[in-house]
Amino acid sequence: MTERVLFGLGNPGSRYRKTRHNAGWQTLALLAEQHGAGFKRTRLIHGEVADFRAGGLRIRMVEPHSFMNRVGPVYRRALKVYDVDPVDALVVVDDFALPFGRLRLRAEGRPGGHNGLKSIQDAVGGPAYPRLRIGIGPVPEGQDPADYVLKRYDAAQRRELPDLLDRAADACLYWASEGLEEAMNRFNAT
Repeated sequence: MTERVLFGLGNPGSRYRKTRHNAGWQTLALLAEQHGAGFKRTRLIHGEVADFRAGGLRIRMVEPHSFMNRVGPVYRRALKVYDVDPVDALVVVDDFALPFGRLRLRAEGRPGGHNGLKSIQDAVGGPAYPRLRIGIGPVPEGQDPADYVLKRYDAAQRRELPDLLDRAADACLYWASEGLEEAMNRFNAT
C-alpha cells in the first residue's frame, strides 16, 4: 500500500489552536473528522499522529508538538519513522503573503519569512519538499506579521474559513492520489 504523509504546521497549546498560524493543523483536524481518524500521541515523533485509508493509499497525518521555529527535526524524524522521501510528505502551512482563501501548492521554494518552513529547510538541507500554502493574508498595513498570524481569524474570515479548510483538505487528498502536478493544476488557479 502506498503511503503519503501530511505534515500540518501549527503551534501547540490551546492559546494557538484557533489562530491563523495553525491553518495546517486545522486542515488536518478536518481530514481526521471526515475520515474518522483520531489523533494520538506517539513516542516515535514529537507530536500526535492519525491515519486513514483512501483508495489504495494510507494517509498518515502528523501534528508536531514543537513551536514553528523548531519543527524541522520533527519533520525529518517523521520521514524516517514512516520511511518516506520528502516528495511523499506534504507540508500544510499558513501563508500571510497569499490573500485569504487562496491555495498554492509547490514542489519547493523559499521559506518566505515563515519560521516553520525555514526550520524544515534547515533540517532537510534545502527547499525541495512539497508544500500546500493556505492564504491567510493580507496583513493589514502597519501591523506586525508575527502578531497577525498569532491572532484569531476576524469575523469575515471566520465565515469563509469552513470553505477554505474544506478546499485545503481536498487539495491534500488530491495531491496524495493524483500527484503534485495535477494538484497544482487544479487548486493553484482558484
